[in-house]
Amino acid sequence: MSRAGAAGPDTRRSAYRRGHRAEWLALLALMLKGWRPIARRYGGKGGEIDLIVARGDTVAFVEVKARARLDDAAIAVTAEKRRLFSRLSRAWLARNPWAANRSLRFDTVFVAPRRWPLHVPDAFPLEP
Repeated sequence: MSRAGAAGPDTRRSAYRRGHRAEWLALLALMLKGWRPIARRYGGKGGEIDLIVARGDTVAFVEVKARARLDDAAIAVTAEKRRLFSRLSRAWLARNPWAANRSLRFDTVFVAPRRWPLHVPDAFPLEP
């Protein structure tokens, strides 16, 4: 018997596949805008950065959110997620000193069915 609200293996697999597709769509949209991929699913303690991309002198750390509606995706980037994202980006920068003198920013890409991914540049600041 499962707990109420607990996700079963099929639900988790489906969410994983949906997230993976959303990341590929986001990456495609960014590449069409001239961004080149540096890393996907950069992980650290407690989470991951979905995409790290570069264009010119800018490196962007990208959070991808897939929801049924774009509005729902936009509110899914919580303060906790922003703190985690900031910590992971600092860890990535420590391992990639070539990027230290680049312009750095945090972008989001929101993905919803039958919609082109919505790229929001410089979506939130680096948090302490």
